[in-house]
Order: sequence, then C-alpha cells, then structure tokens
Amino acid sequence: MSEKHEQHKRHRSGFVNIIGNPNVGKSTLMNALVGEKLSIVTAKAQTTRHRIMGIVNGEDYQIVYSDTPGILKPNYRLQKNMMDFVDTAIGDADIILYVTDVVEKGDKNAEYIGKLQKIGCPVILVINKIDISTQEQVMDLMKWWQEQLPEAVIFPASAKERFNLENIFEAVVSRLPEAPAWYDKDVFTDRNLRFFASEIIREKILLNYSQEIPYSCEVAVESFHEGEDRYDIGAVIYVMRDSQKGIIIGKGGKSLKKVGTQARIDMEDFFQKKVFLSLYVKVDADWRESRKELRKFGYEG
Repeated sequence: MSEKHEQHKRHRSGFVNIIGNPNVGKSTLMNALVGEKLSIVTAKAQTTRHRIMGIVNGEDYQIVYSDTPGILKPNYRLQKNMMDFVDTAIGDADIILYVTDVVEKGDKNAEYIGKLQKIGCPVILVINKIDISTQEQVMDLMKWWQEQLPEAVIFPASAKERFNLENIFEAVVSRLPEAPAWYDKDVFTDRNLRFFASEIIREKILLNYSQEIPYSCEVAVESFHEGEDRYDIGAVIYVMRDSQKGIIIGKGGKSLKKVGTQARIDMEDFFQKKVFLSLYVKVDADWRESRKELRKFGYEG
C-alpha cells in the first residue's frame, strides 16, 4: 500500500471551536457547515447562550464544531458564565474558527485577538457577510486581519449565501489532528431533544418580542414524553417581572399562543414527529444572578 494511500486512510478528528463577537454570523456558519439547524439565528445579539456542538462525520474524519456565545463585557452572572464558555472553547480547541464580518470594527474586544496571537493551534479566520460589501473593502479587511494574525488562514465568505463554505470545510479537514472519532459516527450533536425544544421556544421569543423582553427570559422544559404518535412537551418561560409576564402572554393569551404555534411547527419539522406543546409563564426576579437557577438552566457546572 502506497504511503499516500495510507495517509488518506488515517483518521482525523478534532474540536473546531467557533468564536467571535455577537451578530457576526457564527450560528449561521455552524448550521451551514453541519447541515442541521442547531444554533438559533436571529438579528438580535446574545441569541446563543450555551456552547452547542454540531458533529460532521466522513469516512476518514470527524469534525466536532462548537458554537459559542458572542463575546461581550459581562453585566450579570449569566453573561459571565456565557464568557466562561468562550474561554473554555479557546482553551480546548484543536482549531479555532474566528468569525468576523464586513460591518464590525476589527479591534472590537481586542483582548481576544491578543489571545489568538498567542494560541498554539491553527486559526481559520472567516470574514462573513461579504454579500453586503465591496471587493475593495473585503481586500482591505483581509490585509488588516493578516497583519493582526499572520499565522491564520483567511477566507472571505457569506454563510447566508453559502459562498466559500466548501473551501472553509476543506481547510478545517486538512488541519484536523490524526485521532479516532470522539463520538459515534451517527451522532450529529451532543445535545438532547429537550435542549432543542427549549432553544426553539427561546428563538420564537427573540423573534416576537422587542427591547429587554428576550434578555429577561429563560425557558425550562419541565416535561418531555415521547409517545407512539407524538411528543408531549410542557415548558415554562421564566421572566423577571410581572409586567414582562403580561407582555409575554398578551391580550387574551394571544401572544403566548402565537409563540407556542410557531415553536410547535418548528419542533415538528426538527423532530419529524407531531408535537403537543403546553407553555406557561412564571416570574423569577433573580434567575440571571442566582447560581441555583443558572445551574437548573445549564449555565453552571
């Protein structure tokens, strides 16, 4: 057997951690690379609160992508825990996929660029949203980023339009370390269906309410039963004030019913099974600061 053929047969596997500032398209990029809708995608900042893994399997490779919350300066315990997910992702990566875009200033949260300059693993830098830019602006950005991160390989891309994703994918696979698969080859995420049910509901809250409402909400799936014909799911939307509870429910329960209908339709598409969804709203003034509550929602170890 030739050495070239032997090299091809060696299995590559590794953790590819996606980091960057809010709203640059990290979740859209991961969903496109994995081929599944794993991370919620809206135009609002802080849509991704957890670290979510998406797994791509080939005959001789396994890529474990990890989407992380957007980098921010924490104002309360929930946000501090979100940034802990980012720091962990930088520490345990085999490859860093750093996502920026054509809109944000390059030196936003410069401390993280400093961390990438010192990192020992390969860095693939994606300049996203080039579909809303000019070629000249993209070339200037590529030059600026190459000066900041001389070791990085840089790709202009549009995750939304799926432009240049094939080249990014090939760059990832070629930089994976030789290793056996970390997960079974038929698995596409480390998260369970209950988690995705809560994320789908939270996405609908982000889409249907404005101002501080989405950031004051958390969703807990309290019952999840799989029957022969359908899933029966009961979930609680936690808010911080009575006034927020009134807004979530809406006049005659209209707003909550709309969220429930939209979430149920998405769940049925995601789970490929009928869903009966019950939604309730409760007030918990302290959930963003309470260790006990944050542990319940999966933000504390």
